[in-house]
Amino acid sequence: MNEALLKAIENNSKRTVTDLSAMLGIPELDIAEQLTQMEKDLIICGYHTLIDWDKVDTEKVTALIEVRVTPQRGEGFDKIAERIYLFKEVKSLYLMAGGFDFTVVIEGTTMKEVAHFIGHKLAPLKAVQSTATHFVLKKYKDYGIVLDKKPKDERMAVTP
Repeated sequence: MNEALLKAIENNSKRTVTDLSAMLGIPELDIAEQLTQMEKDLIICGYHTLIDWDKVDTEKVTALIEVRVTPQRGEGFDKIAERIYLFKEVKSLYLMAGGFDFTVVIEGTTMKEVAHFIGHKLAPLKAVQSTATHFVLKKYKDYGIVLDKKPKDERMAVTP
């Protein structure tokens, strides 16, 4: 596995095999083969575009939900996680250490839609003990990218 290759595409998945070859000093054929193999091995799980939805006329509500559960005997958290991540509303699901067991990230068009998901789908699951919901008010940085970047003033200071 080529960690330098993974870092290069993690920062910009639009880089071509030719660009990656020049950056890393590896023949294009080798780059292409490595990428194909890492996709087959599910090391590379997908290619995504980061969109700043605050700059688009589409309403989106992002919620982070803390979930406490009772692990199932012989299956631990994995079976519960599978039940949760199969919901189409779930964007991300993380097993946590600390005061709760899972963080569920969902997106909806309204707070009411998020509340409906929690009240009618997530909370009624047999293993769920409790939930606590946090709504994202504004994203400043996401996946290492600053979203609220202010244009830099390139003008020279003029003093009398």
